[in-house]
Amino acid sequence: MKSLFFVIAMIFGGATAAWAAQPAPITTLRAVNALTNAQASQALPVAFEATVTTSSYAPGHGYIFMVQDVGTAIFLLALTDPKAVPGDRVLVRGKTHPDFHTRIDVDSITVLHHGALPAPLPATFDQLIRGQLDCMRVTVHGVIHSADLVSLFTMHYITLQVLMDGGLIDARVSSVDASALNGLLDAEVEITGTVAGIFDNKMQLTGSQLFVPSFAGVKILRRANATPESLPVTPLDKILGSYYVRNLTPRVRVQGTITYYQPGSAVVLQTGGKSLWIRTRTEKPMRIGSLADASGFPEVRGGFLTLTGGEIQERQELAPMMPTPVTWTGLSSGSHAFDLVSTEGQVLMAVRGTAQDEYVLASGGHMFSAIHRHPLGADAAQLPPMKQVPVGSRVRVTGICMLDSSDPFNGPVAYNLLLRSCDDIALVAKPSWLSIGNLVLAVSALLLLVIMAVAWGWAAERKVRRQTAAMSVRADFEAELERKRSRILEDINGSRPLAKVLDRIAEMVSAILDHAPCWCELTDGSKYGNDLQEQHNLRIVRASIHVRSGPALGAICAALNPAAPNARVALALNDGTRLAALAIETRRLYSDLRRRSEFDLLTDIHNRFSLDKRLEMLIEESRPEARVFGLIYIDLDKFKPINDRYGHHVGDLFLQEVAVRMKRLLRGGDMLARLGGDEFAALVSEAHNRAGVEEAALRLEHCFDVPFAVEGHLLQGSASFGIALYPEDGTTSDSLLTAADAAMYVAKHSKQATAEKPLGSSE
Repeated sequence: MKSLFFVIAMIFGGATAAWAAQPAPITTLRAVNALTNAQASQALPVAFEATVTTSSYAPGHGYIFMVQDVGTAIFLLALTDPKAVPGDRVLVRGKTHPDFHTRIDVDSITVLHHGALPAPLPATFDQLIRGQLDCMRVTVHGVIHSADLVSLFTMHYITLQVLMDGGLIDARVSSVDASALNGLLDAEVEITGTVAGIFDNKMQLTGSQLFVPSFAGVKILRRANATPESLPVTPLDKILGSYYVRNLTPRVRVQGTITYYQPGSAVVLQTGGKSLWIRTRTEKPMRIGSLADASGFPEVRGGFLTLTGGEIQERQELAPMMPTPVTWTGLSSGSHAFDLVSTEGQVLMAVRGTAQDEYVLASGGHMFSAIHRHPLGADAAQLPPMKQVPVGSRVRVTGICMLDSSDPFNGPVAYNLLLRSCDDIALVAKPSWLSIGNLVLAVSALLLLVIMAVAWGWAAERKVRRQTAAMSVRADFEAELERKRSRILEDINGSRPLAKVLDRIAEMVSAILDHAPCWCELTDGSKYGNDLQEQHNLRIVRASIHVRSGPALGAICAALNPAAPNARVALALNDGTRLAALAIETRRLYSDLRRRSEFDLLTDIHNRFSLDKRLEMLIEESRPEARVFGLIYIDLDKFKPINDRYGHHVGDLFLQEVAVRMKRLLRGGDMLARLGGDEFAALVSEAHNRAGVEEAALRLEHCFDVPFAVEGHLLQGSASFGIALYPEDGTTSDSLLTAADAAMYVAKHSKQATAEKPLGSSE
């Protein structure tokens, strides 16, 4: 009996201890909002009452609610619809979750009764952008800049862009009434709704928006004086005359460790898990790993927090940051934007470009690039050789994570790593011995063994001979498939057109499926292979062709008998889609590499390599026919002051505009190329004499008569021109370029001498 009492006491005591260990629910919304993110991460239980101010559904995430009580509000996320509407008084049970502010993961929402909505608070832009009224019901005052009907997945709503005193916010109105948009543009309005922050992948606040239940929350105070249709027409090149910005954003100061620095362009500062991209024009030397102060103007670009106009003050003390080891999953989640990270991957290719070295890597079945940018304005001849890493090697790369998208709700995002130096890529393992050549040898050895087995079996007993013959047929079939795969792989690595390769892939899949009709459909509507014209009661099976990023490029299709085995079908289609994806991706990479080698990445015109090749070809064509052609060497005047005064970004845009104008003034058979920096060359392929080439140079010179409008600046450009005529001034590409360059320098010095000549001089 004593033992029984002891056991009961132990059970009762354990249950009491477990009950005591469970924290009591938090019963007020104010107490929940008082939690820090560290406390909210403990998934504390809550059970409080509040009034619903906003309810909506987000596909893929669940039902979103914002509730308010006694001057405080919070964000709720529920997996099932509790049928609660704005104005309902509800009892919320759930657990806390860390976010920009604490949020609640809902277990249940119980509607108690319906009542009045909380009175809205008047809100300023400063309060919204600082997140001070997050989830609160507010009223704002502003002017409508845009009004559009939006369809996103299964959601339809109207979005308004509102200019407040201080900046722009978005208002999302739950309505599909397009007629309500009439007369809204440029109207002065008062909008009542619930505040919701806009966040990036790191859950940092990057903007603010209002959720408005209906157009009843939009009150027009004063309509615009004119509709967009009644405005006078402004010439396309005169719109800047209406540009006006009053920016009162104050300068802010931040501190952190320098993890990346590109002189004249950008600096990255990092502290713990927080990092910031800072745009700066400074070119003074800085050490990676030093502590630094930076001041500038906060801005959101592409959805990312940045600092512009950065002024950097490096300290003397060092505080190196260790890179965070991350896999593809962690990097593609977007939570490491601008962080110093390290990851591993297999080298697929390495390319030296004019402005950067690029290593294309594969990790987790996905591709990304590790990029080492060259110093701005660096001469290609002065750059150290690119670090050679064998293709197929496994490497560890360290750098700054750069994302293609800041949207935290859009699934995995593409990324690249910015390397700080060539030492940021380290060899982990050499290429594997497993290659196509070794596979061919292995298959050949296997075929030899099969043939020997067939020969030995044929001499055996008749029954064994029949079984061996069946095995031989199967082996021959597999060998033929291997040969087809090998030929397809050779075609992919060779110069056979993509259409022919896809035809062979469809033929291989058809062979695996007992010669069933098989074809390849691409998203552009093209088809390859044996397309089935009539159904004939066959079932159509499709397998999508996926690449490393973006939507599917098409599908491999087969028309099959309903009794065909599914496992074999899946294996054949999977084999076909992998080969098709490899073929399409390889052709893409080849096209991209070829363009990079022949065109200037900044101006999108031919580069020095293309010009040299075209010159050699034109000389070979002109020599036997005694043809004449001309070469014009072009050097922009006073380009460096533009870079120094307005920055390299404006300088790059100016070069692009110059290239566009000059290219328009050349004939179809002529070529414009960028030799580097601010130097260009024009190849005039059809010229009867020097006067024809001079006429072309005069046309190019006139393109500088009109100033260039770049980023709000009006830039007056000019250039010096030098002419060389084949064969009069040279019979080789080097001699023609030298002659044209010398003529250009004579013209430039003559122009400078004329400009510097004193007034009244008779010389």
